[in-house]
Amino acid sequence: MRRLFGSVRARATLAATAVVAVALVAAGAVVLLSLRSNLAGQADTAADSAARNVAAQIAQGVPYRELDLDEDHPVQVVDPDGRVLAVSEDLEAISGTGAPDVTPVSSPDATPDDDEDAPDSGEVGEVNEITWHGQGRATIDGESVAYRFAQVQVTDRGDRTVRVYAGASLQAQQDAVHTAATVMLVGLPVLLAVVARVTWAVTRRALRPVEAIRREMAAITASEDLARRVPVPDTHDEVARLARTTNETLAALETSVERQRRFVADASHELRSPIASLRTQLEVAAAHPELLDLEGAVEDTVRLQHLAADLLLLARLDAGERGTGAPVELAALVRERAAGRAGVTVRADAVEVMGARGQLERVLDNLLDNARRHARSAVVVTVRRDGGRTAVVEVADDGDGVPAGDRERIFERFVRLDEARARDDGGAGLGLAIARDVAARHGGTLTVRDAPTGGALFELRLPIA
Repeated sequence: MRRLFGSVRARATLAATAVVAVALVAAGAVVLLSLRSNLAGQADTAADSAARNVAAQIAQGVPYRELDLDEDHPVQVVDPDGRVLAVSEDLEAISGTGAPDVTPVSSPDATPDDDEDAPDSGEVGEVNEITWHGQGRATIDGESVAYRFAQVQVTDRGDRTVRVYAGASLQAQQDAVHTAATVMLVGLPVLLAVVARVTWAVTRRALRPVEAIRREMAAITASEDLARRVPVPDTHDEVARLARTTNETLAALETSVERQRRFVADASHELRSPIASLRTQLEVAAAHPELLDLEGAVEDTVRLQHLAADLLLLARLDAGERGTGAPVELAALVRERAAGRAGVTVRADAVEVMGARGQLERVLDNLLDNARRHARSAVVVTVRRDGGRTAVVEVADDGDGVPAGDRERIFERFVRLDEARARDDGGAGLGLAIARDVAARHGGTLTVRDAPTGGALFELRLPIA
C-alpha cells in the first residue's frame, strides 16, 4: 500500500478524485438547498393565494360556515380572541399556526354575520397584506403532512378583524429533494470512479516518457556508458525539457569523465619521465658514486615538484575551489612577479581586485614564463581599467605569436604546440590551462590574440573589487 501511494500516478489520481469529490459534494449541497428554497417559495405562493381567496370571501360578507374552502389547502380562520371560526373539511389536526383547535365555535356571538340582529354596514371588508409565513403540519383524512402556512388579516362586514391561515403541502418539495439526493448518492461514487480511472490513464500516458527516461538512466548507471542518451519525447512540455536537460547533463558528465581520464593518462605520462630519470641517476650513483650527476638530479626533482604542485592545483580547481575574496592590489602584484625577469617591462595603473593572492601569483608567473619563453627580446605587461568594473592585465611578447587555429587549443591541459622542443624547456603544458581555470574561478576570462609587435598578447580580465 505504501509503495502504491508512493507513486506520482497514485497521488495524482487520489488528489484529483478528492478535489472532484469535494466539488461535487459542495455543488450537490448548493443544488439541494436551491431546490428546497425554490419549492418552498412555490409553496408560499400557493399558500398566499389560498389565504387571499378565503380572506376575499370574508370581506365580501360570506358567512364563515358557508366559506368555500379549498380541499387541497388546509384553512383556519381565527378571531382576535384565538377562537376558531372556520376550518377546512376533514382537517383533523394542525400545528404551526398558533391555534391548534380544528373545531369551529358555534356560539351566536362568534359569527355576527349569522345573527339576524347583527348590524350590517353594507360595506365590503378590507383584506390586508400577507403578514407571516411559517412551517407546520396538518392531518387530513388521517394523513399528516408538512405544510407552509401563510397568514393574512381581513376585516369582515361586522368590522371585526380575523386571521386567515392557509397552507400548501411540502410533500412535493420533500419528494423532489429526496429524489435528487438519492440520485446524487448513487451517481457520486460512479462519477468518482470514472474520474479516478480517467486520471489514472491520463497520468500513466503523461508519465510514460518519464518512465522511459528512468529506465534509460538505470541502464546507463548499470553499464557506465555515458555515451548513451535518454529518449526525448516529441512534445514541448516539461518532460521534453527534462529529457533535453538530462542529455545535456550526460554530455557534460561524459566530457568531464573523458577529460579526467586524459588528465590521469597525461599526468602519468608526464610523471614517468622525471621519475625514470631520477631513478636512473640514483641507480648509477649507487653503483658508481663518482658518476653521480647531482645537478641533473636536483633539476629532475624540482621539475617533479613543480609538476606535482600543478597537478594538485588543477585537482583543487576541478573540485570547485574558488578565490578567498581578499582584496589584491593588481599593479603591485604584477610588479612583484615581474621583478628580476630580464626583458620584461611593466606599465601598470593602480587597480584592486578580489581573489586568492597565491592563485593570482600563479597566473601571472605562468603568463610571464610563457611570454619570456617565446619572446625574441622583450615582454610588455600592461595593467589598466576597462570601464568601472573590469581590470585588464595584458602580457605581450615579440615572438612568433599563436596561430588562429590553436588559440583555444593552447589552454587545454598537457598541450604543447612545439612538440619538438625539449620538455625541460617547454614544461608539461599545464601553465596556460591553470591560468585560464584560475581566471574562471575568479569570475574572469583569459584569451589570446595578436600583439602589436607581432607576437602573442594574453589578456586577463578580472572584476574590480
